[in-house]
Amino acid sequence: MAVPADSRGVEWLRSALQVAVGLELATIPPYLCGWWSVRDHRGEVARMLRRIVGDEMYHLGIVCNLLTAVGGRPRIKAAAPVYPGPLPGGVRAGVTVYLSGLTRPFVRDVMMAIEAPEESLARNAASPTVGEFYEGMLRAFRTVRPELSTRTQVTQHIDSDELRPVRSLDDVEHAIEIIREQGEGTDSSPLDTFSDDRPAHYYAFGEIYHGRELRPTDDGWRYVGGPVPFPDVRPMAPVPAGGWRNPPAHVGGLLFRFDAMYSTVLDSLDAAWAGGGHRALGAGIHTMRGLERPAVELMETAIPNTRSTYGPQFHALRRPGTRDGA
Repeated sequence: MAVPADSRGVEWLRSALQVAVGLELATIPPYLCGWWSVRDHRGEVARMLRRIVGDEMYHLGIVCNLLTAVGGRPRIKAAAPVYPGPLPGGVRAGVTVYLSGLTRPFVRDVMMAIEAPEESLARNAASPTVGEFYEGMLRAFRTVRPELSTRTQVTQHIDSDELRPVRSLDDVEHAIEIIREQGEGTDSSPLDTFSDDRPAHYYAFGEIYHGRELRPTDDGWRYVGGPVPFPDVRPMAPVPAGGWRNPPAHVGGLLFRFDAMYSTVLDSLDAAWAGGGHRALGAGIHTMRGLERPAVELMETAIPNTRSTYGPQFHALRRPGTRDGA
């Protein structure tokens, strides 16, 4: 974003879209940890979190299609984040994203902090924001008007959304608006999204944090609606920098199993936009669903001498003799 607007050409778009790949990927592990830590997946909070994870997977697919449309190739495994750490590209500077079970501080300091709009309908938030990042990208698309190729774009159903090829500037504008509005909402209503009447992610997380639904009042939008009970959760501790140190052997085995599966997911995603198409993407999504079992087993294993439990580290394992994204 430090590059002047009049110097942003196709190469800048490719670079910015690769940052967007990392940005969207960075949100998925913390949201998954929050969702997996909820014991009852039939409850309202678990359903909210599950829906948001699906949206973020969809957003990742959108930016990968946008990047291939302008002649780039998504490097997804290479963009895999290290936790705890910042968001890519200087977005939401000052926010440290970490992995943890669902707690109110985690909702506030990670989930809401990631999705916060420039000016919330419910409170003020600091900038730069994810929305501003995408707005700058959209302005560059409008200025450069690059030729768009559909050759290695992917079509796939991702939960309730359908990932489609980006063929025109109108498609680009629609795709970027989906990402912005599903995440932070619009400046008129938190319900003004592409998801029917479900609140944008920031406001859904706000309902979990405040324990009340967001409703319009004479004094603006406030969390004063029906109760949103905080769920019973598995007490996964925040993953320390570098991961769990000297875990018991059975925990180490679970961590390796999880990380191997996570790495397979990333390899499948890289393959999808390298010509493997919907079959490779479908394989990645299938493997991703399998991550829940070892994650929950970790979350139900107590850390010695504490009241907390382990949880997944999301370490991307590198294949010997290969380069990420190759």
